[in-house]
Amino acid sequence: MQDNQHESQHHQASNDAANTDNTEPNPAIEAALKRLSRGADDIISTGELREKLLKSQREGKPLRIKLGLDPTAPDIHLGFAVVLKKLRAFQDLGHEAHLIIGDFTAQIGDPTGKSKTRPQLTRAQVEENAHTYQEQLYRILDRSKTKVHFNGDWLGSMTFAEVIKLAAKYTVAQTLEREDFAQRIRTNKPLGLHEILYPLCQGWDSVMINADVELGGTDQRFNNLVGRELQRTSGQESQVVLLMPLLVGTDGVQKMSKSLGNYIGINDPPAEMFGKVMSIPDDAMRNYFTLCTDIPLDEVETLLAGHPMDAKKRLGRDIVAQYWSPAAATEAQVSFEKQFSQREVPDEMPEVELAAEPVGVVELLRRVFDVSGGEAKRLIGQNAVSIDGERVGDFNQTVVPHNGMIIKLGKRRYARVKVG
Repeated sequence: MQDNQHESQHHQASNDAANTDNTEPNPAIEAALKRLSRGADDIISTGELREKLLKSQREGKPLRIKLGLDPTAPDIHLGFAVVLKKLRAFQDLGHEAHLIIGDFTAQIGDPTGKSKTRPQLTRAQVEENAHTYQEQLYRILDRSKTKVHFNGDWLGSMTFAEVIKLAAKYTVAQTLEREDFAQRIRTNKPLGLHEILYPLCQGWDSVMINADVELGGTDQRFNNLVGRELQRTSGQESQVVLLMPLLVGTDGVQKMSKSLGNYIGINDPPAEMFGKVMSIPDDAMRNYFTLCTDIPLDEVETLLAGHPMDAKKRLGRDIVAQYWSPAAATEAQVSFEKQFSQREVPDEMPEVELAAEPVGVVELLRRVFDVSGGEAKRLIGQNAVSIDGERVGDFNQTVVPHNGMIIKLGKRRYARVKVG
């Protein structure tokens, strides 16, 4: 659908209409558009969004901003926070966040960008993950302007006749405009009928809450555009789709992902969060400044034109301050400078390749330094082991290796982790 000619023409026509409007520019609306478009990969369309914002202003009625959450991986990292921060920007402008917890669709499994069918979750797994999500979301969102829905409330009660009626609103040809579906058919890989229904289910969520805007990552383009089409055929005004780019991980190559060990969790302790930010490649900083902070872009350019280390420290402080506090950010920087900048850690050290899977700290030390379990426990008991500058005091502790993690054993033994 992302290649749909009708959609492209509609997109252009909407923008053209907005651009030829003879009304006086509205400074408040233009300022809002500038803020909302920061870092966006695409807005379908900017003209429609401007009209919705103007209508909201005239009528004194907030827009309904939709974000779908299929709770398959409940630990929120900075990559996922990108779209949450955009949702918070809408809230700051007076609009309502409508979160759709996919308790029904998560049992289908969104196949987005995958070459094979994703495993279906049990109801118990979905409920546990949804609870964890909600605990973390309000570190970013304004609870008073957030409404939470579970799409099982409407999808779970549909009769088979109603499912057939919904399926009739979309054609096979439209479905196969989704490239990963077409690719799987071309390569004779399985494509389940339930996967074809997934975009319709997500699109129907937009109809049920009468969404004005839907947010998502670029990997959600097809699903979000289906929502526009279903709203149109249901007699509603089509939602605007605002797509955010995927944040690159700390390796500077692949998208941020817990499974790849290149993530920065919003619940990471301040010192660990700051240390991970300091490990990102210099050429990824603009991406992080734009998507993870609200620092004015002209100020970002000034920072990037200066010394990279100074810019990266500013980036680290800003991110830690968002999720903890300015005091915690300052303390994290001081700790980092003491451990790393003041040469307490050597520039050169052995590099060990590990999987990004939870491992007990004793087993970690055995693998990295080839010590016995008893020796590892003894050193932990003597406070002679640290990970990313943080002392390890419990030999039952479990850690998840990540790129750039620095492990210290005793006074002089160091190793840097590379996730394989």
